[in-house]
Parts: sequence; C-alpha cells; structure tokens
Amino acid sequence: MTPLAGLLARRIAATGPLTVADYMADCLLHPEHGYYTTRDPFGVAGDFTTAPEISQMFGEVLGLSLAQAWLDQGAPSSFLLAELGPGRGTLMADILRATARVPGFHDAARPVLVEASPVLRDKQRETLAGHAVQWCDDVDGLPDGPLFLVANEFLDALPIRQFLRDGSGWRERLVTVADGALAFGLGAVTPLGPLAYRMADTADGDMVETCAPAAAVAESLAPRIAAQGGAAIFIDYGDWRSKGDTLQALRAHEPDDPLSHPGEADLTAHVDFEAFARAATGAAKGVAASAMVAQGMFLERLGITQRAQQLAGGLTGAPLDQLVAAHRRLTHPQEMGSLFKVLAIHPDRTAPPPGLER
Repeated sequence: MTPLAGLLARRIAATGPLTVADYMADCLLHPEHGYYTTRDPFGVAGDFTTAPEISQMFGEVLGLSLAQAWLDQGAPSSFLLAELGPGRGTLMADILRATARVPGFHDAARPVLVEASPVLRDKQRETLAGHAVQWCDDVDGLPDGPLFLVANEFLDALPIRQFLRDGSGWRERLVTVADGALAFGLGAVTPLGPLAYRMADTADGDMVETCAPAAAVAESLAPRIAAQGGAAIFIDYGDWRSKGDTLQALRAHEPDDPLSHPGEADLTAHVDFEAFARAATGAAKGVAASAMVAQGMFLERLGITQRAQQLAGGLTGAPLDQLVAAHRRLTHPQEMGSLFKVLAIHPDRTAPPPGLER
C-alpha cells in the first residue's frame, strides 16, 4: 500500500466512500503524495510520453495554426499566448521557435503557462530560459486580453465522476475499502437531472462519466474569448460523447490498476468533447465550438508531412528512422492519429483556427 493509499483508507473509514473525482484529485495533486506535485512524469524515465516529446513537428505546426488565427483576427498588438498543463515546456518552446518569423507575433505575444506543479514549473523555467514567461495557478488567473491558447493532454487529467445507469436513475461509482484494500462500490440510485439527456442513448448497466472541472474551464474561457477575441485549441484522447468506463492508470509506461498505486501512477480518463463544447457555447453568446477533428487529420491539414519531408533532407539511418516513426505515431489511425481528437473554442464571428475547418 502506498503512503497515499493508507491516508485515503483512513479518510474513508472516518468519513465514508470517496467519489472517483475526489480520489483522482488526491492521487494527482495531494500536496505531499500527489503524482504531479512530486515528480516529472514525462519521457522515458517517467510514466508516459506526450506528442510534443515525440517530435518538434507537433508544436511547430500547432504554433503556426495559432499564429494564423492571430492574423485572421486582425493581429492584435498585445495578446496572451497561453498553455494549460505545459509539462516540461517543450510544446511552448516549439511554438515560440516556429512563430519567430511571423512578423509582429513575438512582439505582441505574452507567454503565460497555467501550471500547478512546482516540480514542473522548474522544468519549464529551464526549457524556456530566455523567454519572458509568466505563470498562473489556474485558468481564472489568466490576465485580460485576447487569448490564443493551447492545451494538449490537459482535460484528460481532470477529475471525473462515474455514474452507472440503473433503470430510470443512476448510481455513482465510489471508492471504498474492502478486505483492507481500496475497492470500487456503488451509491444509491438517484435521478441525477444533469444526465437526463443521456437516458435516450444508454441502457441499464451503461456507465457515463462527467467532468465538472472540464466544464468549468470551458465556462471560464468562453466569455472572455467571445468578448476579447482569441482561440483555445484542445487536443486530447476521447470522443464526441462519453460512454463506458475510461478511467485508467499508467505507471512506467505500462497500464496499471487505478486503485493499486495511488500517488505513484498517472490517472486519466477519456474526454467527452460534446459535454465540453456544450459547456462553452452555453456559457456565452458570441462563442462557437469548432467541429471535432481527429489529430491525424488536423496535423495533416497543417502540413506535418511536408514538414517531415523538410526535416528528412540529408538524414539517413537511425535519425531518419526516428523521424518516420514519430510522424507515424502522431498521425497514423492505428497510433495517436484517431484516438486523439482536436476541438477549438473561438468567436462565432471568426473562422476556427486552421486545421479545424469543416
């Protein structure tokens, strides 16, 4: 049993079962034993590798999409270039490098990283040395101004709640203790009005996941983008509508039982992009959600294959093989190309960022 597991078991004994959301929040962000607060989880030495760590091409073409969106909205003379959950700062570094030749972009940009982990903030300072970067703790702390934002694998780490359909109601999945170990249980049947619209496409025994923190992000960003301009691009694994148990743990690049190593494994869940888009468009007039696009299609529309061909010039042997493998991993339907989806929030008077055209 991990140190955090012991703490959670004692808490459950004292106050009762935890929601899956409360369990995830403690596992990821507990001040002493939380996964993200105590380590750098990225890369070969960590537990997982994200797209920016796979290849510079990902951040380069994404940066040019943001730059074109900035131009399409009249190239405001001062704007926030923001990232949610910026990891080691690799994606922002690639965005800044790729956009360095866009006239006026860097003069107008104010890079801002939304990061809660002190460990990762230190990594970001190293990666982005030489750039005037500002940090804030959450989305609500972002300064005013037009906002051009990217979030890669951010929403999937936000705590979810899980509900099992039971007749005309729902039973919430809870974390409890059984036989001295953490275990899943179910709460009592409740009507749960917010899921009324899911009665039509679910049957007894189906599980639906909700993510209030993701909705809160959408509801925070939508009014300011509608009023001040900008665009927010979200890239994550998931689908248009949540169905089934998608809670998963990853430890040392291998799947793990979500209850086995709390605080020592990454916990994520698939993103419900429909719910996210509904939250954004319901929060403000004048804002739109783009069509959801598979990551492979998005990157191909932005010219990642042409960029790969440029980088391949003069390469042979292992470096060329690595470039080809990176391109395949990012775009191929059997790799990240179909599993990961892309959606943007933008003013309804403007086109979505390039790559997200209908």
